[in-house]
Amino acid sequence: MKTYVRTLGLTLAVVLAACGGNPEPAPAPPPAPAPVASRPTPPPATNNDDAARRAREAELARMRETLSEMIFFDYDRSDIRADARPILDRKARVLRDETTVRIRVEGHADERGSTEYNLALASRRADAVRNYLTAAGIPMNRIETVSFGEERPLQRGSNEAAWSRNRRAEFVVTGGSLVAGR
Repeated sequence: MKTYVRTLGLTLAVVLAACGGNPEPAPAPPPAPAPVASRPTPPPATNNDDAARRAREAELARMRETLSEMIFFDYDRSDIRADARPILDRKARVLRDETTVRIRVEGHADERGSTEYNLALASRRADAVRNYLTAAGIPMNRIETVSFGEERPLQRGSNEAAWSRNRRAEFVVTGGSLVAGR
């Protein structure tokens, strides 16, 4: 019996030792890695985003086309023709909206007349365009003029079809940038 009590006491001591006390807490999970500094990923494009982008691109193309459209003059004349006024009015609207854009007006003449006369006539044509645009509200310092006279024909030939294409003003954007969708 003494052996039984001793064995029972020993067993009880082992059981109590195993069950007794607070268990050790489980180790804490490792900290999450620090986020890497990067740009946020933009959300995927939607049909609305694509449509808006296409609309902006179409508007920019329309503005570029408007600003580059040529106008033509009658023989030995530098006054703005009736068919050129709507073209210049469209240019003025774009230039009023796009306040950083600067342009160059290039005056041209056909081959008839002396070189000096044609340079002077082409200069008067470029000046007439600049005056029209400034009267429409475009500051003069945004419009540069240059005369090429007969030196840069648009169409070769010594006939009215060629001459009528060479009596013109061309337009070049020289500064600023177009921004559609304001």
